[in-house]
Amino acid sequence: MMVTRPHDAILARLLDLHPKKIDLSLGRIQRLLTALGAPQNRLPPVIHVAGTNGKGSTISFLRAILEAAGLGVHVYTSPHLVHFRERIRLAAPGGGRLVADDVLSAALDETERANGGAPITFFEATTATALKLFADHPADVLLLEVGMGGRFDATNVVDDPVSVIVTPVSMDHVEFLGDTVEKIAFEKAGVIKRGVPVILAAQGEAALAVLEREADRLRAPLSIQGQDFLCRAERGRMVYEDAQGLLDLPLPRLPGRHQLINAGAAIAAVRKVFPDLPLAAFETGVFRAAWPGRLQNLSRGRLAALAPAGAELWLDGGHNEAGGRVLAEAMADFEERAPRPLALIYGSLQTKDSQAFLRHFSGLAGKVLTVPVGGEQVGRKPEDIALLARSLGFSARACPSVESALRDLAAKDWPEPPRILIAGSLYLAGEVLAADGVSPD
Repeated sequence: MMVTRPHDAILARLLDLHPKKIDLSLGRIQRLLTALGAPQNRLPPVIHVAGTNGKGSTISFLRAILEAAGLGVHVYTSPHLVHFRERIRLAAPGGGRLVADDVLSAALDETERANGGAPITFFEATTATALKLFADHPADVLLLEVGMGGRFDATNVVDDPVSVIVTPVSMDHVEFLGDTVEKIAFEKAGVIKRGVPVILAAQGEAALAVLEREADRLRAPLSIQGQDFLCRAERGRMVYEDAQGLLDLPLPRLPGRHQLINAGAAIAAVRKVFPDLPLAAFETGVFRAAWPGRLQNLSRGRLAALAPAGAELWLDGGHNEAGGRVLAEAMADFEERAPRPLALIYGSLQTKDSQAFLRHFSGLAGKVLTVPVGGEQVGRKPEDIALLARSLGFSARACPSVESALRDLAAKDWPEPPRILIAGSLYLAGEVLAADGVSPD
């Protein structure tokens, strides 16, 4: 049963204030922030995180390391998976907490009154609300995730971050950011500020050239993964190395080799901003970092009871070509360590490139079951995705839900319990966590 929260009505009203869900601009939020007393000028030191994939995971490493050092950390991320409160985490003794319902309701009410019914997008209004909360509550640092792009993203009202991180840039949101990696990288580079240190996670050549050019133009010191700092797995440990020296750390609890990229970028930023943090903070933080919906194991949840007996059940919100690639690499690594047949339960929004995502699983997934996601207005029809998957050589079938897909897999004879990956959309990940009774905290 859906739980109604005090702020749900306000959020619903904010959704109706602009005819477009996304309309990249800074003018509207700047107007609203002025009415709220310019909270963007009263924030704790900001680490601004942009990029295509890995932003949330990178922030999870940042938060875990900084909190392990005893620092108070505010966090802003998007989108949420199950409930809106996930987007705003306020610093607290012993570790941050998701904003309380009553605190969020009061802040949203203040935002709504300050806006006075003027046109503004949902993300702009809620970002302004978050910035007001962050300004009104003390903390040592704010981890601020870009919603989309960077140049005209609502979070880019922050003029003076202490560091900027750009995670790997790839094709996504092409209808808003451009149809080439170079155009997308230019939009992401919009968060780079004059003289502010920039940490670049591993990038392809095209994106790297654009990001380097923009950093050079703004005389922003660059630290580039693979050149200025390295992060690798070695003998069951994670080794990080830069000009300051070497850190011998535990492997992240977050699975997948791509998490070494995210962890490395986070460590590089922390060492730049907080150079005196003890080794113990990195050791504890790297291991404790967790991020829901990113190769999350659901083998003991409610949905696992519907799957074949003994099956592994994994969930990931990966939804673009690069996300498909790193997920397929992770599944191949799992297969190498512990062979099992792989089945993919996949759902996608209409705006995503399903073919680019699925082709990475060729020769890896024996079966693809397609499911709806996000409603008919935004989700691609499962029947259409199944047809596409068959054209790529997969055995594919459309199913009305994740639950029915799991029952379908359970009705088949398997030589050994399969490994099942549910992926294709953060919306789908949220729906699955809600159905599984999991509430991210």
